[in-house]
Amino acid sequence: MSYAIVGFGAVGQALARAFARKDIKVAVASRRPPEALAPHALAIGPKVVAKSLRDAAEADTIILAVPFGEHREVANALPSWEGKTVVDATNAFGVPLEELDGLPSSAFVAKAFTGAKLVKGFSHLVAATLAADPVVEGGHRVVFLSSDDEDATAPVAALAKQLGFAPVTLGKFNEGGALVHARGRTWGQLIFQDLFKKEP
Repeated sequence: MSYAIVGFGAVGQALARAFARKDIKVAVASRRPPEALAPHALAIGPKVVAKSLRDAAEADTIILAVPFGEHREVANALPSWEGKTVVDATNAFGVPLEELDGLPSSAFVAKAFTGAKLVKGFSHLVAATLAADPVVEGGHRVVFLSSDDEDATAPVAALAKQLGFAPVTLGKFNEGGALVHARGRTWGQLIFQDLFKKEP
C-alpha cells in the first residue's frame, strides 16, 4: 500500500510527522514544486518524500490536506481516481451551504474525485494536536472516520491504527459523519474533541 499527503501546510506536515514517527514511507506534494518541499520533508524524516502533485496522486491512498477550496485543483491531477482511496482531511467551515449543493462537505468533495472511495478522516483535530504523539498514558488519540462507501473505511482505519491512533467509525456522511462536518459557520459537535481510547 502506498501513501501520499497532498497539501503541506500545518495539517499536511502534522500528518507527515505521524508517518515519520512510525517509519512509514509517504509522498508529500503541494502546489509548490517538489524541490521547494524537499528540504522540509527530509527534516521531518527520511521516508517523507517530496513529489509533484501528479506523481503523488499515483499512490493507493491519498490524504487531502489542502484548504477546502483547492480540492478540485487536486482532483484535476488525474482523469480518473478509480481504485484509489481519498481521505478528506479538509474543513468547509464558512462555506455557504448552497455552494455545497446542500451536501455534507465530504460528499461534495467526493463528486470531484471520479471513481475514488472517499473517507472523511483526520479532520476534527487542530494541526498541533495531530502532530503530537497519539499514544498518551496507555491511551490512543481518537480519529473519527466516516464514508458513504462501507468498504472504504476499513483500510483507512488500519492506517490510523498503524500511525498509533484509535479509529472510531461514525457511519455515513449525513449520519454520524455529520458530527465531524462543519455546516456554514457551525462546527460539528465532535470537531476539536480530543478524546483517547484505552486499550482493553
